[in-house]
Amino acid sequence: MPAAVNSVFDLAFWISDRALNDNEYMQPVKLQYLLYLSQSYYAVAYNGKKLVPAIFVAEEIGPIEPAVHRAWVKGRPNFEGDFNLSEDVQTFVDSVWRRFGHHSAEHLSKICRRTPAYRAAIKRGLRAEIYLEEMREDFTKAHDTPEVSQVVKPKVVRSHKGRAVAVKAWDPRVLGGKK
Repeated sequence: MPAAVNSVFDLAFWISDRALNDNEYMQPVKLQYLLYLSQSYYAVAYNGKKLVPAIFVAEEIGPIEPAVHRAWVKGRPNFEGDFNLSEDVQTFVDSVWRRFGHHSAEHLSKICRRTPAYRAAIKRGLRAEIYLEEMREDFTKAHDTPEVSQVVKPKVVRSHKGRAVAVKAWDPRVLGGKK
C-alpha cells in the first residue's frame, strides 16, 4: 500500500517550517515524536495506510525515524528539492500540529514512550522496529493518548445552500466487509 507522502523528509520539513512560522522551537527529538504521532494517527484515520514511507524504531529516547534522526542531528539540514504535501495531507498534519505542536519534547516523549507498541519494540531491543499495525492499534484504543476524533477534525465545507458539511475521503467497502 503506497504512502500518502513521497518521503519522510517531506513531512519533516513541513513540520519544521510550521514550527518556524509559529515561532515554536523545534528540537530534533520533538520532530521525531511529531513524526511518530502523525504516522500513528494517520494509520488510525486511514485504515492502516502509511502517511510516510518510513519505519520507526525504538531507542532509549523514544520512537525515532533513523534517517531523519541522522539528518537532523546537527539541526535542520539543507536539502535541495521540492517538498510539497497534498492539501488533504496538509489538513491532516495541521490537525496533529495544532493538537501536539505546542507541547514540550518531554511531554511528547511521555506520550510516545507509554504506547504499548513502543514498549514492545524496546523489549525486543534497541533499534527494534515499531510495527505500524501495533501503532495503529495503540492509537485506536487511545489508552493514554487522545482519540483520533480529538486530534483530526473533519474538513468542513459549505453546501450550495450554505450549510456546513463535513467531508471525508471516500472509503469503498468490498463485499463481505473486507478490503
